[in-house]
Amino acid sequence: MMVSFFDQFASPLYLGIPLIAIAITLPWVLYPTPSSRWINNRLITVQGWLINRFTNQLMLPLNMGGHKWALLLVSLMIFLITINMLGLLPYTFTPTTQLSLNMGFAVPLWLATVIIGMRNQPTVALGHLLPEGTPIPLIPVLIIIETISLFIRPLALGVRLTANLTAGHLLIQLIATAVFVLLPMMPTVAILTATVLFLLTLLEVAVAMIQAYVFVLILSLYLQENV
Repeated sequence: MMVSFFDQFASPLYLGIPLIAIAITLPWVLYPTPSSRWINNRLITVQGWLINRFTNQLMLPLNMGGHKWALLLVSLMIFLITINMLGLLPYTFTPTTQLSLNMGFAVPLWLATVIIGMRNQPTVALGHLLPEGTPIPLIPVLIIIETISLFIRPLALGVRLTANLTAGHLLIQLIATAVFVLLPMMPTVAILTATVLFLLTLLEVAVAMIQAYVFVLILSLYLQENV
């Protein structure tokens, strides 16, 4: 039984071919395309308003050099939200429950922010490794600790997204299994459990959106330190 709970996180195969590539590329088909008309429909209008609000909020603490990342960060957030939301549908696969995929997003973007900081302002970038006013005997230790914390950042970024989505999917499956088991024996308890399942599903919808936002927000904070 415990093995079957984790089978949902295995990449689906068809004739031995992993289908995770299709699960990643398919969401792009669902996005509405911009219209050439002067007056758009309600869906595109709401989509444009939300993207503009998020972009303004995200780019507010950054200088003009960081605004070049607006398109990349906003596209990444919309992509992650779409994947996370589609993963809540029955009989679907959530690619963001795979740590390898999340690390594939986190490591290159984190490394890009570090390289930008080293190229544009190396003194400030290296200054983050040693806080001001540090006693001389603690300087080697603090440099080692800050360097380790710097390299742990992409790992924490990927693990945070993976752990939150994996825990939510496991809870939904566990409670759904409990509902089916309790329904013939204790219908009242099963109905109460189904109510909890419904509330948990609503919570997971919020978590799917919030975790995508947090992923991009933390990336923008890393970028803010280096531009």
